[in-house]
Amino acid sequence: MRTKQIENNFVKKPKNIFFYTKNICFWGLIFLLSSCSVNKYIPEGESLYTGAKVKTIADSSLNSKQVKFLNEQLITIIRPVPNSTIMGFPYKLWLYSVIGKPKSEKGFRQWFRKRFGEAPVLASKRAVTINTDIISNYLNNEGYFRSTATGELVIKGKKSEAVYIAHVKPRYTIDKVEFVKKDSSIFSLNLLKTKENSLLKVGEPYRFELVKLERDRIDKVLKTNGYYYFRPDFLIVKADTNQNKCKVDLYVELKPNILQTSLKQYSIKDIQVYIDTPDSSGKLIQIRKGLKVFQPKYSYNPKVFNDAIGFRSGRLYSSQTHDASLSRLINLRNFKFVKNRFEMVNRSDSAQINVIYDLTSLKKKSLQAETNFLTRSNNLAGTQLGINWLNRNLFKRAEILKLGINTGYDFQLASKQLNTQLNNYFRIAGDADLTFPRFLLPFYQVRAGRNQALPKTNINIGYERLVQKGVGINIDSSKYRYNQYTITSLRGSISYSLRKSAAIEHNFSPLSINLIRPKNISEEFVNKIFNSTNIQDLLRYDQILNTRLILGGQYNIVYTPVQPIGSRHYFYLNAGVDMAGNMSGLVRKKLEDGSKRILNTVFEQYVRFDLETRYYLDLSHSIRWANRAILGYGLSYGNSKSLPNQVKQYSIGGSNSIRAFRARSIGPGDFNITGDSTAIFTNAYGDVKLELNSELRIKFSQIINLAAFVDAGNIWMAKYNEALGYPTSSTFGKDFYKQLAVGGGLGLRLDFTYVKLRLDLATPFRKPWLAEKERWVIQEIKPFERAWRKQNLILNIAVDYPF
Repeated sequence: MRTKQIENNFVKKPKNIFFYTKNICFWGLIFLLSSCSVNKYIPEGESLYTGAKVKTIADSSLNSKQVKFLNEQLITIIRPVPNSTIMGFPYKLWLYSVIGKPKSEKGFRQWFRKRFGEAPVLASKRAVTINTDIISNYLNNEGYFRSTATGELVIKGKKSEAVYIAHVKPRYTIDKVEFVKKDSSIFSLNLLKTKENSLLKVGEPYRFELVKLERDRIDKVLKTNGYYYFRPDFLIVKADTNQNKCKVDLYVELKPNILQTSLKQYSIKDIQVYIDTPDSSGKLIQIRKGLKVFQPKYSYNPKVFNDAIGFRSGRLYSSQTHDASLSRLINLRNFKFVKNRFEMVNRSDSAQINVIYDLTSLKKKSLQAETNFLTRSNNLAGTQLGINWLNRNLFKRAEILKLGINTGYDFQLASKQLNTQLNNYFRIAGDADLTFPRFLLPFYQVRAGRNQALPKTNINIGYERLVQKGVGINIDSSKYRYNQYTITSLRGSISYSLRKSAAIEHNFSPLSINLIRPKNISEEFVNKIFNSTNIQDLLRYDQILNTRLILGGQYNIVYTPVQPIGSRHYFYLNAGVDMAGNMSGLVRKKLEDGSKRILNTVFEQYVRFDLETRYYLDLSHSIRWANRAILGYGLSYGNSKSLPNQVKQYSIGGSNSIRAFRARSIGPGDFNITGDSTAIFTNAYGDVKLELNSELRIKFSQIINLAAFVDAGNIWMAKYNEALGYPTSSTFGKDFYKQLAVGGGLGLRLDFTYVKLRLDLATPFRKPWLAEKERWVIQEIKPFERAWRKQNLILNIAVDYPF
């Protein structure tokens, strides 16, 4: 029995060692932080403010949940905010103090204090008195009429805490809302009409913030109907309370003694546009009644202002037209400054105003060069040099021509592949973009005042040349580099974009052409492929060898709803459809080999649907919960067995996708693309994609941000094709959820204002290529074992957030 007991103790010993070690480290850290006391940096006679506590004594009409919520709201309005802490230690204050007082305002110490530290927040009895009034005012403004608050400062040595007690009375609800009509004037009638969409609802709690929003809403409605000189503070909302029933009646009316000029509806007389001239000394051109354009020389065709400015002579002023016109002029990207003012026409009986725009042109032509060092999600790093030439106002109607050329070289930093599989890439590309601030379409006219931005037509022509360089091994085992193949891409498109509001943008490309042609395929590369025993290599080679023609069109919609003031919810949606070869397939006949061709080139035939949604929730001022879902589905037909490989097919994994897996290393389905050591091409592509991401972002300081994230997803083939060499399980089906890859990790983000550097450390939680009952690998996580870390930990280094 004694031997058995000793053996049992021996088995448990490693766990106890780990337990005690963890506790020793924890308490050691506490001791270290406590030894770095900040008390010595607090001036004599002062104390460090450590925060506030609020106790809410509420009426019985409030339940515990309401009291808790109210208590949380009161804490947020108390000022000042204490110094930031970790486990109670004010680390920023310590950094601020330990660096010492700077000798100048531009030295290192001053920069360090400003960037990493915080000045001590000292306690003040006066602040407690002010906060007591603030709490009382807040409660009354929220409808808890006749509520009061008290407060005191509790001092313990060099530290102080404020304690507040809020005595909360029952909350009043709205019993009646009445818009008072003082007379039979046109203004009184228009004011009465604004009641229809009132924010003040019977039965809702009274809130002063809602009253202010209601005044702003009424002002906005009136300003869309010609009341240019009206202001929200011309209105008063009177409250009549009933203490017995805790009800309040609201009366919306006009304040007395408001000037009649503020109660008139104004119409537009003249629209005057001054381009690079302060007065009317420039050349005058009038293209329609009321629109006058002054410019030193004929630089701009006045028709562009006829489209951009929504005001029309004789029509009522509208704030909606006002905002849309300013937005359009700015979005022309031709003017450095856009200033707008209004002048009343000097007549005693006048109810007219002139609209005046002062525009300062940007430089017509400009040349810009930029160089970048970049990292990609597939272990590639590289440099890129680009030169862009810009010509604004090409045809005198604010057209923009952009000519660009860029060249780059990508190389692999590290890889698990063999040395002979490390490829480098050299590319050179040129693009020409011509943008028109209008639709080049017949039978279309911009509707004045409706769209936030002018519609755009974009014509693009581009050429790219990509050279892949591989590694070969000589007989003496020395290495050499050689060109494996070259791919050229010639593309062109015409597209239209229309932003109907601040929330919705449409993009439509009726014609898009992309001709992809291989060249200079080396014999050594061909031999390397045909010596491979993996069918995927032969299929990928077939894709490289063939000339491909993509002839189609796309439609895309972006929806970003404008969030109400104070909202914690943010939403984004991007949806689109991409079709190729459908019209060509109808007019071209099949040849003997069953294919359809244009200029002796087989064209691709497919349809592809894409959807991306994002949802953000601000849990607090420093914590945001970010989520993203990506759905993609492509269906090939006719000439195509699958979506065009690498060009239109989906891939998954990498620093902006599932970060626990390397780029293009997942799928399709449960196929292990990286598991076959005989494969030359180890990049996975598919016709169907599902990706889900969730991330908790924590703002630690101005520079340092932390994150915890979970990613999941996979790709699949849309339909089974034996010729592609994938198993049937690679096809999308009812058991797709069993093939999801899952990973997660922790992130560090460094915000340097202009650049956000992101470091995400991730590990797989679920590997879809393993046997079905063995795919979850969380239980195998062993961070203290070097072999496990080398095989499973992936550090993603990138710029900006993944979504």
